[in-house]
Amino acid sequence: MMLKAIIVEDEQTSRDILKNYLQKYCPNIQVLGEASNIDEAIVLIRKTELDVVFLDVEMPYGNAFDLLDKVGDINFETIFVTAYNNYAIDALNAHASYYLMKPISIDELIKAVDYVTNIKQKEEALQNQILVPNTNTVSGKITIPQLDGFEIIETSDILFCKADDNYTEIYLKNNTKKIVSKTLKYFDDMLSNSTFSRVHKSYLINVAEVKKYVKGKGGSVILSNGKEIMVSASKKAQLLAYFK
Repeated sequence: MMLKAIIVEDEQTSRDILKNYLQKYCPNIQVLGEASNIDEAIVLIRKTELDVVFLDVEMPYGNAFDLLDKVGDINFETIFVTAYNNYAIDALNAHASYYLMKPISIDELIKAVDYVTNIKQKEEALQNQILVPNTNTVSGKITIPQLDGFEIIETSDILFCKADDNYTEIYLKNNTKKIVSKTLKYFDDMLSNSTFSRVHKSYLINVAEVKKYVKGKGGSVILSNGKEIMVSASKKAQLLAYFK
């Protein structure tokens, strides 16, 4: 699991050492930026989606705890990196994930990164569990994940879904499109108890939106928005069963 990170440290040499250690021993850490003081750090934190911040305690014009107070709502993990061991209790109270002492031990750094990675993996698993499209929990609705949460969609507003490798494009009646990092089979299973039919390996349609069927080996359907979608010969009988 890749983690996006920044390094907040007033000494250039210390930043370089930590960055080199991360590149060499913690390949799942992507360092997106560096800050040498609180003001620079706040700018980076507010404009960057982060998983973890490597944070020195003592800095010019304030310390790590001043920074965390100014940030407010924290949606990243914090790994304190300091030469002082008297901040451990404060770090614990600030919900730090790990407390590294300088000079940095490579073994301890790896443990810290592994610990944060495990936290993030558990969060992601829980998030995915919450965001599973489920038409049984809320009848006639599905949820699709977004960066800042999830969006609820009425299944009746869906015209069709189209496969795009491991993604699915969901086309809605209002001419908008949603791209979700789930396979088409995933939505086929989730919508199996509603008026949706898999008419092609790449298409799942809302049968209620079919306005015309055109004969052929498999034929094709024309939806309410005028979109024509080919029907596989193997899926023809399943589709036509809806209209008997």
